[in-house]
Amino acid sequence: MTAQEILDKLNPEQAQAASTLEGPVLVLAGAGTGKTRVITYRIAYMLAIGIPPSCILGMTFTNKAAREMRERLAALVDPASAELVTLGTFHSFCGRLLRREIHRLGYLPNFTIADEADQSGLIKQAAGLAGLNSDGFNLAAAQAQISRWKNRLFTPRMAKNDAAGRFEELAGRVYEEYQQLLEMQNSVDFDDMLLLAHRILSEFPEVAEAYREHYRYLLIDEYQDTNAAQFAIVKLLAGERRNLCVVSDDDQSIYSWRGADVGNILDFPQLFPGAKVVKLEQNYRSTNHILHAANAAIGHGARRLGKKLWSALGDGKKPVALTLDSGEAEAEFIGNAIRQAMAGDGRKRYCDFAVLYRSNQLSRQLEQTFRNFGIPYRIFGGQQFYQRREIKDAVAYLKLLVNPNDDQSLLRILAAPPRGLGDKAVTALKEARRVDHRPMLLSLGDANFVSSLTRKAAEGARELSSVCARWRKEFETPGNLAGRIAKFLEEVGYTGALQRIYKDIEDSLKRRDNIEEFINSAGQYEIRRGEPALLRDFLESFALLEEEDRDEDKERDAVTFSTVHAAKGLEFPVVFLVALEQGTFPHERALAENGGDEELRLFYVALTRAKKELYLLNARSRLQHGAPHTVRPSSFLALLDDGLVDREAPEEIVKPADNRRAVEAFMRIYERLNRNSGNKRG
Repeated sequence: MTAQEILDKLNPEQAQAASTLEGPVLVLAGAGTGKTRVITYRIAYMLAIGIPPSCILGMTFTNKAAREMRERLAALVDPASAELVTLGTFHSFCGRLLRREIHRLGYLPNFTIADEADQSGLIKQAAGLAGLNSDGFNLAAAQAQISRWKNRLFTPRMAKNDAAGRFEELAGRVYEEYQQLLEMQNSVDFDDMLLLAHRILSEFPEVAEAYREHYRYLLIDEYQDTNAAQFAIVKLLAGERRNLCVVSDDDQSIYSWRGADVGNILDFPQLFPGAKVVKLEQNYRSTNHILHAANAAIGHGARRLGKKLWSALGDGKKPVALTLDSGEAEAEFIGNAIRQAMAGDGRKRYCDFAVLYRSNQLSRQLEQTFRNFGIPYRIFGGQQFYQRREIKDAVAYLKLLVNPNDDQSLLRILAAPPRGLGDKAVTALKEARRVDHRPMLLSLGDANFVSSLTRKAAEGARELSSVCARWRKEFETPGNLAGRIAKFLEEVGYTGALQRIYKDIEDSLKRRDNIEEFINSAGQYEIRRGEPALLRDFLESFALLEEEDRDEDKERDAVTFSTVHAAKGLEFPVVFLVALEQGTFPHERALAENGGDEELRLFYVALTRAKKELYLLNARSRLQHGAPHTVRPSSFLALLDDGLVDREAPEEIVKPADNRRAVEAFMRIYERLNRNSGNKRG
């Protein structure tokens, strides 16, 4: 396909975004305007005019987006050329950089990536080393604060200097101990992957220059979600050449709670003077009545670059805004609407429907009602396969083979299966680590240390040390990961001991099946890679899996339940947005922390998930502490006048019975009982 043929397949604005290659370019891509298409065709255009594929670096926020781009690109150009383009997430790019360069910072290249459970364990240990009582100190809040500091590129020393108030002062002390523990175990956490990559690029100019010379063209997807560390990395890579194209939507910036800075996009023209700004406003997903409502709502945002979505798909149906009597009535209305649609209009797939909510706890009533109605559903973002205990155990065993310094993984598997290494042995291991700084796994094979253990513990220590040492050498060469992992887990005693660990036979068999599926995933990884892989490569790809990658239930035909945050990037023919009540959506705490603009953007994201039908639902009362309480409609509903939405349920949907009087009567009885109870107590 020639360069001109590539551009001819785009609308005028998309073609402009794809063909403007020199200097900084900001593509303001509204919801459903084809941003993935633009990025893919831009790369195809570059290849068509002779730019070497190895010079192109595209960074995304999800593996799914990177896969989709590569698949589309391979359909447009020579697949071999498409394969040479570097496409991946920020973390995967930084991971590759660190494997090559982290030795400059004193780490070994066989570092492992600490997952959330590892981080929580290390934070607890760090708090103890900092002299804090974990029972009286909020470890989760400290962990979140440390993450925020790292995303701002703050070292422990900088964090302690920046600390505001007693809590941050204590969190700064924990951060210092936590970072030392990570370094001692040759581990990095997810935030370190950005922080350390930035350190290398900024402290070693020759490395940064080599990367700038190699990657002459940068493309950044979902730029509105970048934090301070990601922005700093992008700026270092862009250098003076500034061949940087960012595709972004300021109206969908909804992740400030995890460090995203909407200012990165709002200030882009000032941060990169002379930048070309291209607006994509033609929506290919939704009908116009849905877009009119979304435009009206987001138009009330205080600070935005501004665009107005439109569609060639026709006007379609107006969104329906309804007030139901209770949360139960709301769930019943949705169930009735879905049953009616499945029976009457030819829509035969439950996966056409989604129910979105602001917070996860709102799914309880929906789940109960859907079970009663016999409607299948799936909760997007619940506990997934890779979060299960037996999978985490298997991963910990494998991480020890790659990185013997990983004490956290060793502590996880010492009692899985039991080896006689109880609390006393663990205390001795920690003390030995503190004194001689040797990894705990090496201590297990040390004759002097083993002599201090009971006979059973000594046998368990020697056996574990010996098996791990032998298999570490076995895994030094790539290939046959699935077969070797299966044999190792058998030999180390884990697979065969599942029935001892989980007493219920049926439960242990299910967990054994899960281990088998995990082993299959290693084989699948090598097949997709197309060449033999090292164990560390598989573990790194595994650590960087995202929610969408881990959702083994995604192919089932079922209604999707999801928070609005998790639904970003998804689309459905029919969307029900529930619990539009003040304090719930917009969320009271988020309003206090982030102001109203981000909650409004989240509302806009919810509206633009709908392709054909949109229902905006709220209730007059909700159960709180077991009793019904009157709630107020969301202020967002007031942004949509009667010309934008219908206030009546469509006739074809069976309305749930009006139970307002029953609810009011129940509330009067409840209040009277409370008064009587109070009088008796007095």
